Amino acid sequence: MTGVLVLTRYVVPAGEAEEFLVMARRALAALAARPGCRGGTVGRNADDGSLWVLATTWQSVGAYRRALSAYDVKLHAVPLMYRALDEPTAFEHLVTAEPGGVLAEHEPSRAPDADTAYPGAPGR
Repeated sequence: MTGVLVLTRYVVPAGEAEEFLVMARRALAALAARPGCRGGTVGRNADDGSLWVLATTWQSVGAYRRALSAYDVKLHAVPLMYRALDEPTAFEHLVTAEPGGVLAEHEPSRAPDADTAYPGAPGR
């Protein structure tokens, strides 16, 4: 399973949990309906009820980024994402496991110069 895992983490006060879950359901439905989305989940930490996560898997980083421009996603997912912790969210699959413990290695798709070649990089 090559692709991209997108994790957005949230800190949600207890009094806002019900409202947050409603928003998260709508966001997940909007994202899951987009081409290239392989699925997702909304979860709450088992030990600290204020910690939540929205996790989705995508065919590619391009599919995920294109999904963010869809009207339904802008309407339902983007407002939720504004509440997310400010940290990187998209991760490429490098090693995956199938049921039974069979591991699969995946070629990195990240460019070798990704840390230095970007708009606004020093020397550009």
